[in-house]
Amino acid sequence: MTSGWRYRGVSVLGTAIMTALAVTIINLSAVQEAFALVPYFGRPAPVVLENGELLWTIATALVVTLAAMWPVFKPRPRRILDTILLTQKRLLLSMVALAALGYFNYSYRLPRATLMLTTAFLLVVLPLFTVAIRRRPRSRSRAVIVGDDPETMADILASTDVPVIGYVSPPSSFAVEESPDARPVELSDGGVVEASLDQLSNLGGLSRLDEVFVKYDVDTAFVAFANTDRAEFFGTLDACAEYGVTAMVHRDHTDDVLTAGVPGGDLAEVDLEPWDWQDYAVKRVFDICFAGAGLLVLSPVILAIAVAIKLDSPGPVLYSQQRTAEFGDTFTVSKFRSMVTDAEAESGAKLSEEDRGERDPRVTRVGRVLRKTHLDEIPQLWSILVGDMSVVGPRPERPELDSDMERGAEEWRRRWFVKPGLTGLAQINDATGHDPREKLRYDVEYIRRQSFWFDLKIVVRQIWQVLTDVRSLAAAGQNKE
Repeated sequence: MTSGWRYRGVSVLGTAIMTALAVTIINLSAVQEAFALVPYFGRPAPVVLENGELLWTIATALVVTLAAMWPVFKPRPRRILDTILLTQKRLLLSMVALAALGYFNYSYRLPRATLMLTTAFLLVVLPLFTVAIRRRPRSRSRAVIVGDDPETMADILASTDVPVIGYVSPPSSFAVEESPDARPVELSDGGVVEASLDQLSNLGGLSRLDEVFVKYDVDTAFVAFANTDRAEFFGTLDACAEYGVTAMVHRDHTDDVLTAGVPGGDLAEVDLEPWDWQDYAVKRVFDICFAGAGLLVLSPVILAIAVAIKLDSPGPVLYSQQRTAEFGDTFTVSKFRSMVTDAEAESGAKLSEEDRGERDPRVTRVGRVLRKTHLDEIPQLWSILVGDMSVVGPRPERPELDSDMERGAEEWRRRWFVKPGLTGLAQINDATGHDPREKLRYDVEYIRRQSFWFDLKIVVRQIWQVLTDVRSLAAAGQNKE
């Protein structure tokens, strides 16, 4: 198997060379004049770029094309037709982006004739190149088991017909014992042996996983960790993505958030790239714009809230605490203080009774207004700006409360697969931590459905709810008067 970085290097270099050559050759005056003679509707005038301008134009084309083609550069075993279609799809995306730059009068845009000819040339040449270097699917798989759970490993062996050449596990994580579920497994030379856990070869620790993938030409990894929130689990998935290895899990021993969701069979494939990198980029740009604009527009409100808190009760304006982030990590989040100082000194961390419509004596007068209108969350815009949170995602919980909620909803940690958010599908449906199963159902649904447009719908609904709450609070105040 060609290593991941070597494959990426060849594919990136080849694409860059062909793109640069295409723009250079098509920029020649002879080519431009010949193209100008072709009769068709809307023919653009020939434009020949000078040397300095040509270099900048080539650089622009390279940046846009390489960025759009990035999914093609990942070492995946692909069939010929799949390779051609993926290459053409990403190439057309890059050409649309270059055309958009031209529309906005970017200084080093490709002239229209050059763009059209470059697109036509690359649509033929690049698919042939990617087909030639692609990693071909094997007619016969070679698999390893990666993990630390003997029970899961035994179930995987009993559920697969793929030859398993050995296992990779953390050092001294467990002693492999003979499994009562021993079954025949066919070897690459046609022989048959009884495959039980004690007959599998130990191929090394997790630090050598990449070497194992390359040395044994592995194309399938069965992931068998007792806890899927551990760093080892996600590190294994990252290695599989890097080396183009298919990751499989047993349905009875894993979360199903990252699986392909295809029914049938005991084994399921893990979706190593559930969201395109462009979606991540758009989401991050939206987060920055939303948080930055929010902090700027709400700065007078922030000042007024700070004064109100200081006048209402003694103590700091902000209240900071640890919250759970992606994959079980923690980060510090701040909110406007809505409770009396040291509210949890005696009772410890617990969910506020106001989350289920009751009165919490720890909440101050200003705090009740802030909670009702969600204005106590404004400081979290800073957490979004620095990248600890996103605008939309599962709400981050305190580590102590996470443990309590996990007892009330099995596999609560499925929520950890994405960055926590200021609002989410659970929030706009009024699901709180008092009903962890319901909250988890909405969070997992969001993880599966998330996209920029879905995020936008959630944000619009949340803003509408906030405005409705503010209007209701104002109406209630007028009625008292």
